[in-house]
Amino acid sequence: MKETTDTAIDVSRALWFCIGISFAFVGLIWLTGELWLEPPPFAERQDGAFIPGMWYLWQLAEPTFWSRASAWIAYVLHQVIIWYLIWRAKNSNRKYSSNLHWFNIAALATNAVFILVHLVQTHIWYDGLAQDVAEFSSQASVVIMLVAILIMENQRRGMAFGARLPLPRDATEAIRKYHGYYFSWAILYTFWYHPMDITGGHLLGFLYMFMLMLQGSLFFTRMHVNPRWSVVSEISVVAHGVMVAILAGQEWPRFFAGFLGMFVITQMHGLGLSKTTRWILGLFYIGIVAVIYANTEGLMASFEAGLIPLVEFVLVIIVSILVFILCKIFGAGRRTVPG
Repeated sequence: MKETTDTAIDVSRALWFCIGISFAFVGLIWLTGELWLEPPPFAERQDGAFIPGMWYLWQLAEPTFWSRASAWIAYVLHQVIIWYLIWRAKNSNRKYSSNLHWFNIAALATNAVFILVHLVQTHIWYDGLAQDVAEFSSQASVVIMLVAILIMENQRRGMAFGARLPLPRDATEAIRKYHGYYFSWAILYTFWYHPMDITGGHLLGFLYMFMLMLQGSLFFTRMHVNPRWSVVSEISVVAHGVMVAILAGQEWPRFFAGFLGMFVITQMHGLGLSKTTRWILGLFYIGIVAVIYANTEGLMASFEAGLIPLVEFVLVIIVSILVFILCKIFGAGRRTVPG
């Protein structure tokens, strides 16, 4: 029997409403943090630790059973529910629609509830998953997600200046089929890794996570594959990366120039912009990068602008090869990907 999944809720209106709610959540995090957040002492820096990456500034010096269990239990529940909704959606008679499906509403509601749960959990126990896992794992999960987007979009917008990279088709289609499960893990794992503190990096980071959750909740709607909205999930990393670099005392120009460079090299070529517009944006990018480096690290250091794109392109090749090998081992690939 065919399952009815459409509602009367227009996805475009829902998108703007949820964007507003996302900003409201960030405001709520800041307000409640200013009023009531008083975490216990943080753990001391452990540069000499066997695994230095396990140390994270915003983790308690003396974690308790419940400070750990509260984060892990909430994360697992959040993850399992979203994975279940993705599975139900993929196995139902769904169509890409201009209206929300029931599972979109369920995903949006689930994410909203667990955002509030995380806020309460932070105020009571503070710790996120950071107490037990390395920060690198959270960062890498999101980087691989961005790389997977590059792979999936390669045929539509190309990899560099509109030129396509000849990637294994089986790998591309397998990533397209299963990306929802991985993306939801990368987003929710990162979301629960951090406590809801009120530093600039945390607030921008959670806004970025909320945008990704929103995009991830709109599966099987036309907005989910809308190029202009989809690129927001890629370009939003610029503001977050720069803020985190500034707070960490790192050289922020490389993050600004690198992530914005991905927009100029790859992402803008899928937006239907005219050749003239793309040239203008490209020249503007070169100019702004030159000005920034001339006033910060020096023009000789401007080569750093190419480091992030280079790393992402290398990862595109590595991930494609690994997924292709897995497809051959497990028999996944073209024949298993629905049209």
